[in-house]
Amino acid sequence: MADWKFYGRKKQLADLEQMLDRKRWFFAKVTGRRRIGKTTLIQHAMQEIGSKQPVFYVQIPDSEPAGVLSAVNDGLETFQVPSDRYPRPNNLLQLGKLLETMAERGYILILDEFQYFNRKGYEEFCSYLQAGVDRLAAKADHVQGGLIVLGSIHTEMMALLEDRTAPLYNRVTDTIDLTHLDIGSIVSLLRDHTDPTPERILFLWNLFEGVPKFYRDCYEQGVLAAERKDLLRRIFFESSSPLRSEADNWFLRELRGRYDVVLKFVARNPGRMHNELVHAIREVSGSPDTQIGGYLKVLIERFGLIERKLPIFAKPVAKRGRYYVTDNFLRSWLAALANPVSAIAFRPLNDLIEEADQRLADVEGGALEKLAGQLYEERSRKQIGDFPITHRIQGFWDKADTEIDLVAVNESAKSIRFGSCKRSPKRLLSDVNNFKQHVERFLQTMPQYQGWTKQYAGIAPRLDAEQRAILTGHDIIPQDLNDLTVGLN
Repeated sequence: MADWKFYGRKKQLADLEQMLDRKRWFFAKVTGRRRIGKTTLIQHAMQEIGSKQPVFYVQIPDSEPAGVLSAVNDGLETFQVPSDRYPRPNNLLQLGKLLETMAERGYILILDEFQYFNRKGYEEFCSYLQAGVDRLAAKADHVQGGLIVLGSIHTEMMALLEDRTAPLYNRVTDTIDLTHLDIGSIVSLLRDHTDPTPERILFLWNLFEGVPKFYRDCYEQGVLAAERKDLLRRIFFESSSPLRSEADNWFLRELRGRYDVVLKFVARNPGRMHNELVHAIREVSGSPDTQIGGYLKVLIERFGLIERKLPIFAKPVAKRGRYYVTDNFLRSWLAALANPVSAIAFRPLNDLIEEADQRLADVEGGALEKLAGQLYEERSRKQIGDFPITHRIQGFWDKADTEIDLVAVNESAKSIRFGSCKRSPKRLLSDVNNFKQHVERFLQTMPQYQGWTKQYAGIAPRLDAEQRAILTGHDIIPQDLNDLTVGLN
């Protein structure tokens, strides 16, 4: 089995290496969802520059100050930080002074889950930390250590570091935001460890999107190249499965169970409107007065777990918004995996895996649409293919239920490409006339595009020669995932 490598992140890695190589004080913020690779990026950057500086890492628990101090003291022992030079802190003031002293003496300090310091009761600590940061910044050229804070809840990191009223406002010297690995990096890692067939790319991307830790879990369990049901069994259904409790550890811990009904409904019914959500939640709760507006606001603005897509060119206050779960793993877990996994003790395992696999196949239809859109953007960014785009038009529908899976625009060439995405090639072929009718309704509604060069694309995971010929005969460009991923990595 080939060794696992560090995939993607070239720009972020270069930025971090440059920061570490300055040999002066820094205060860096690294944000991104859980498992996205924040700690791994820092480790790899330090290896690349051959850093010999001492490191101290601690994951901040979501607890009272006593729990934080306990975690810090455990970390000091783990990293063999000498207690005679660095006395163990007994309160938050001592913790702030300890961090300042360690950074001044050359330590690279890494505080993970830093957002928990935004909880009530830590205001004084943030002020203590601010005072230390200001003293270190005043003599930055003589301080070779630095502080890196990692956070998985973006809005709470913003409140700590970017709110004008926060003690640490305007203190950050470097910012790195880790998003999902691009699709080219995913294809590259699959090519190193298995055959990146269109079916495998869609199956894994629908489950894991661009979260490197999840792909590595599959690699370490020896199932990255396995068949679908074998991978599901090992990763989700066996007693030692690495991702069996991932969703609970991630979002349920943060949400404390208050929003799971809303999340489940949106994951299982993507694209529903607000009134449909309200009706469904009230039915489940048994109360005609249940309000979900506050829950949606938190899930959208604080956690970024749900997005609201508007009709095309609609104003932000438009009423006809549709709701979707943003994270592939969370959507797949809630829509397809959570129920079968919860029934392991009561039903035959093979039946549950079969059920989960079928549910995932249903979810993959929407995932293909999202994947195709991202592939068009990535290909354009990397100057691959024959249709560079300036932007995509997303979320189009109207009172006649006009829906188009992909609308890619090339402003400079006055060209617009419409795409129909179907997991089943047979459905793609049978939908040709309907697809073109939707495009015509779009152009009637948006006359500014009527004089442009108009193209059609039919997208499925895999297309054979006969299917391609049929699409071409209808003046539709055939594209499958082999076509759209070639040259990306």
